[in-house]
Amino acid sequence: MIFPEHLIEKYNVPVPRYTSYPPANFFSDTFTSEQYADLIRRSNNDQPENISIYIHIPFCSKICHYCGCNTHLTRNRDLMRIYVDALKKEIGMVAALLNPQRKVSQVHWGGGTPNYLPIEWIEEIMQLIARNFTYTEKPEIAMECHPAHLDFYYSERLIKAGFNRISLGIQDFDKKVLDTVNRDDSVIPVSELVAFFRRFGHVGVNFDFIYGLPHQNPESFYRTIQKAVELSPDRLVTFSYAHVPWVRRAQKVLEVEGLASPQEKLKMFEAGYNLLKENGFHSIGFDHFAKAGDELTIALANKKLHRNFQGYCTRETTGQVYAFGATGISQLENSYAQNAKDVNSYVELINQGIFTVEKGYELNGSEKIIRHVINEIMCNQYLDFEEVAVKYSISEEELKQTLDFSEEKLDEFIAEGLVQFGQNKLIVNEAGKLFSRNIASAFDPKLANSGKAFSKSV
Repeated sequence: MIFPEHLIEKYNVPVPRYTSYPPANFFSDTFTSEQYADLIRRSNNDQPENISIYIHIPFCSKICHYCGCNTHLTRNRDLMRIYVDALKKEIGMVAALLNPQRKVSQVHWGGGTPNYLPIEWIEEIMQLIARNFTYTEKPEIAMECHPAHLDFYYSERLIKAGFNRISLGIQDFDKKVLDTVNRDDSVIPVSELVAFFRRFGHVGVNFDFIYGLPHQNPESFYRTIQKAVELSPDRLVTFSYAHVPWVRRAQKVLEVEGLASPQEKLKMFEAGYNLLKENGFHSIGFDHFAKAGDELTIALANKKLHRNFQGYCTRETTGQVYAFGATGISQLENSYAQNAKDVNSYVELINQGIFTVEKGYELNGSEKIIRHVINEIMCNQYLDFEEVAVKYSISEEELKQTLDFSEEKLDEFIAEGLVQFGQNKLIVNEAGKLFSRNIASAFDPKLANSGKAFSKSV
């Protein structure tokens, strides 16, 4: 697959990532702890009934220059212990407000570097979750792991604690690239880690990579993905580096080393995309890949793929997301709520029995419809106006009014072969996947006059 350069130049513009709708920079800072508690109670009456748990561990031993995540640089074990105790208390606070009949279908640990914590503390939290909640028959329990902090002993303890999916944040196999972005290499060869996890039979392995970093080029990134293919993970992600120095000042360091142009990034993406497709991986969304028999591939084929802040998931594992820890964002059916970003503020308020909500947003009926439409485009590359209208008990004309939609908004996408549109159905072509954010934005009535800052789409 070759993506024309003129389309990159045209569509490489700031648009939302659409991991939520409305995007997080629309959240209000007047959201209160009491408001969040009430929304948790009300969520017991909403669908999906299942619970997804997100655990945020912000701590890192060093900060990677490319990182856009909410992190906290420390080697202070006492601070980390105090944080873990507060996180455990927050879990109890939320559990007390939830219907005990609801079941957990997904647990996701992110950061930061979750596996920077001592394994015993992770086991404590997992045991607490097991005491407070009941799991579905086949929950997905995943952790984003930094290979520099992952040895065999730690890995085995993770599996015994219940984890059945491990995402390895490799980013690149080229040591020069890793050194430049201030990221440590794997303490154990990745090939040996993968072989170790394969011994357990039920553990899924994901690889995460980033393209667009200093010293990367299409040839070097091809070699990295070639090595990844040889190691045969179940899923693989190729993230486009998002340069947002107005949000993450540390990223300015990379400007000195030199960043790839949009055209160079396109060539890197093409190199990885084509190699993965040639080797049996299926494209999920615009940056994820999975093997033929993977749950995500099957869900996409059945148009039942979903997405939240933690990434792509199936409708079966999708639940309302209750986030724990500093900066965690809960994604309930009718609202979003983000915890305080500052670790000390988070700990102080939780220890007082107060939810640390810093920002939030309550969706109205129209916004829930728009969110569903954008999710269908971003996840399933498909939109059927009739299906959506029936789902929300409105007419197709009312749906189009809600979306501020006109067919003219799709004219250029159609002319360029990125989408097909007919009989009120939209299909995103293979060439259009890279521009999913741009296509989705045509259905976002808030975007035109938002005045918000977003990363570029490519």
